[in-house]
Amino acid sequence: MEKGKSARQAVEISLKKLDLNADWNFKSSRLIPSLHSSKLRIEKTKPPSLVSLCLGVIGRHLEEIIEDLSEIAVNFPADIKIPLAAIARRRKLLNDDVIVSLADSSWEILDLSGSDVSNFGLAKVAEMCKSLRAVDISQCKKITANGVSELVRHCHSLETMRGCPSSESTARRCLGILKPKLNDVEGDSWEELDTMEIGHGAQSLRWLVWPKIDEDSLEMLSAECPRIIVNPKPSLFGFKGTEVPREAFPDVALDDPIVEDIDPKTWSICRSIPKAMSPSLSSANELSIAEKFRLAFVERDTRLAPKRAKNARQHQRRAEREWMMTSTRAKALALASKATKSLHGRS
Repeated sequence: MEKGKSARQAVEISLKKLDLNADWNFKSSRLIPSLHSSKLRIEKTKPPSLVSLCLGVIGRHLEEIIEDLSEIAVNFPADIKIPLAAIARRRKLLNDDVIVSLADSSWEILDLSGSDVSNFGLAKVAEMCKSLRAVDISQCKKITANGVSELVRHCHSLETMRGCPSSESTARRCLGILKPKLNDVEGDSWEELDTMEIGHGAQSLRWLVWPKIDEDSLEMLSAECPRIIVNPKPSLFGFKGTEVPREAFPDVALDDPIVEDIDPKTWSICRSIPKAMSPSLSSANELSIAEKFRLAFVERDTRLAPKRAKNARQHQRRAEREWMMTSTRAKALALASKATKSLHGRS
């Protein structure tokens, strides 16, 4: 009887231990995600680096140095030039002069979307940055098929291109440029050939982002150049077993990772629109800043005028004394003047 009772107590004690462990496991399973989330919050609130803060200051005053940027940027390293280009693009300041001044041979991505860069600027950058892997020329109205041709001719490592010229005829000309041409036309498939056997064209192009592609162009690319995937969709399994790179998705700017540590106010200040003051709040007699500066200068000039006149008289007397002490003729004239005054006084 006692043995049965002791066995029952042992089982109850074991169950309590099991429950305690289960409760601990439950709490620990809830604790781990909370620790993970707190770690993420700490990482998100991490202060920016000193370099990012300096880039933010330079970016806010980019208009003031943009005329001398070609001389200033010579001493900048590559990891400083590319975020400046990204800031200039966001501030609508990116043009041929700016991108050519900042271009560096180590660049692998180039985001020109929505900028004023033309065929000339794109050709110069492609000639300097031959290691480019991803390029975004979407919404660039000054870039045509000629610019794309220069890009393909110089950058043989180009894998991703986002955006095509807005004109349909120009875009179709770009398709002819992007398709690789074979030196060995008797081969069964150009995909099985080595790079040396490809005559010209986009040798390494794999991903093409062209949201408004027409059906005819899409069918032509699929039939004649199946290696180039147009408008790939995000998927957990990739595309035919190949992971789609982030650069091939149009939802995120190509240069976002470059400026992720820089304060967005750096490029948002140029978009800020001053609030219009209502006539009832604004005074009709309120002077402009320029007029206030002018009146302040006039007031200061008037206040200092007597002092300037006194200094001028003192300077003149000092010059006269020095002249009389150094010149014999001046001494003679002074003595003659004194003698004349004494004679007139006696008479």
